[in-house]
Amino acid sequence: MRPGVVPGAVPASQTGGSAGPAPTGVRALCRPATLTGGLAELAWVGAHVLMYPLGTRTPALRLDPRIRTGEQPAAVRALFADDPLAARTPVLLVHGLVDNRSVFSVMQRSLRRRGFAHVCTWNYSPLLTDIARGAADLGEHVERICERTGHDRVHVVGHSLGGLIARHLVQRQGGDCRIASLVTLGTPHSGSVLAHVVPTPLIRQLRPGSPVLQELAEPAPGCRTRITAIYSDLDQMVLPTNSGRCDHPDLGARNVLVRGVGHMSLPRQRHVVDEVAATLAGRRDEARPLHRAVA
Repeated sequence: MRPGVVPGAVPASQTGGSAGPAPTGVRALCRPATLTGGLAELAWVGAHVLMYPLGTRTPALRLDPRIRTGEQPAAVRALFADDPLAARTPVLLVHGLVDNRSVFSVMQRSLRRRGFAHVCTWNYSPLLTDIARGAADLGEHVERICERTGHDRVHVVGHSLGGLIARHLVQRQGGDCRIASLVTLGTPHSGSVLAHVVPTPLIRQLRPGSPVLQELAEPAPGCRTRITAIYSDLDQMVLPTNSGRCDHPDLGARNVLVRGVGHMSLPRQRHVVDEVAATLAGRRDEARPLHRAVA
């Protein structure tokens, strides 16, 4: 992966339990990591507002013309040598609620630099009112990517609602036959209490205990997609923050806690991008039973 990043240098990840006690109340708000993360979140939100108009349209998939790995930097050649299939498997980035592909401006560029040959984005309709409908649309887009690239499977990275849409495709619509791995960033797997504030049809589905979330809690035996849920203790949109964990007995998801990273900062924060890249390259599979907390 990127030079200077040591894959085993951070703590381990988890499939159950918690990351250990964390400061609460005033102490939690005054932690240096919390203050720094809050300022970074404000900066990224401001930058995202400026970039949002540039991401309103889904671009056509561009195939990487570089076939010979010798033409690429050393870090890229290392990824190809370690796992050529992981390097060339298409990666699809799916944005969150009231957003577009511009939220992945940093991650898309970073994944390409790390050697992932086909990294693309997808904008679902801003008028979407149903998670299941969004999942079906995502499934059609995944089929188009497979047809265009010649690959049987893809990786998906979903931010916020995008992760829940992809999970519905994987669990309830047979998408596990096409999605090799799913990484969610700040996705309300167990809902968010903030969803009670806005009573629109789509946001009602994000309330804890909603029919859609109950459907996702049903058994999913034989699911073939590897799922990693990255969540933050400073997520302003997913409350309580541990709702960002994916705790389903049939999925065996790997839950990764990051500290001091805001909701909109997750797709752009360096350690998060490092974790996503290592996961998609298959470098976290051997450590799935462990716990990972990224500072």
